[in-house]
Amino acid sequence: MIELKTPAEIERMHAAGRFVAEVLSEIGRVADVGVNLLDLEHHARGMIKRRGAESCYWDYAPSFGRGPFRNVICLSVNDAVLHGLPHDYTLRDGDVLSADIAVGVDGWVADSARTVIVGTPAEEDLRIVRATEEALEAGIEAARPGNRLGDISAAIWEVVSGYGYPVNTEFGGHGIGRTMHEEPHVSNKGRAGRGMTLRPGLTLALEPWLARTTDRIVYDPDGWTIRSADGSRTAHSEHTVAITEDAPLVLTRRESENPGG
Repeated sequence: MIELKTPAEIERMHAAGRFVAEVLSEIGRVADVGVNLLDLEHHARGMIKRRGAESCYWDYAPSFGRGPFRNVICLSVNDAVLHGLPHDYTLRDGDVLSADIAVGVDGWVADSARTVIVGTPAEEDLRIVRATEEALEAGIEAARPGNRLGDISAAIWEVVSGYGYPVNTEFGGHGIGRTMHEEPHVSNKGRAGRGMTLRPGLTLALEPWLARTTDRIVYDPDGWTIRSADGSRTAHSEHTVAITEDAPLVLTRRESENPGG
């Protein structure tokens, strides 16, 4: 069932979104050559505890994972792109790090992800990160009343295809609100004019993610970490967005982020 949120409920989600943005900004600042992924995990745990928030990942046990997940943030490196299980790995110069976190504050949830490059960036890595960011902004722009769900998917796909990257459709965006995953599913590839009509009060987590040269994925033995099947590098960008009578409202926008992509 799809639940439309009131303006007051969206503002409560916005409070969670501001905190999620703060955590991702801090993780991006701290991530550096020589930093261990477990240090980043514990840093995020500390921030959540001090805020009195609740991790949506801790003890999460969906059908696709080997649960329960016993961490508060997903950290995926290089060819890993989704659900990366924090482990004993020290970041190296040029590593591509995707961080994804969902947190509840006072019963309302926000979800966001970003990809950063540690140390010296390679141009091809900057390019795929830029593609996910621009695709996300295009999807956000399409999240307007009267449009269709397929308009969001088509907008994301148009940017990605322009860059020449393939798209996996097994995992994508989703509804969000009282829980991390609600209806509807939002594919990163679709046709305009298809799907449900977008209405004010609908809240969605939009999340284009890409691998450079494949749309196929494989799982690590940990049962969680998803990688590109051919070992090519990846990127992931996500925001929680509310559809309003006016412009789309990004609930997880980071202060340093350029809304123009």
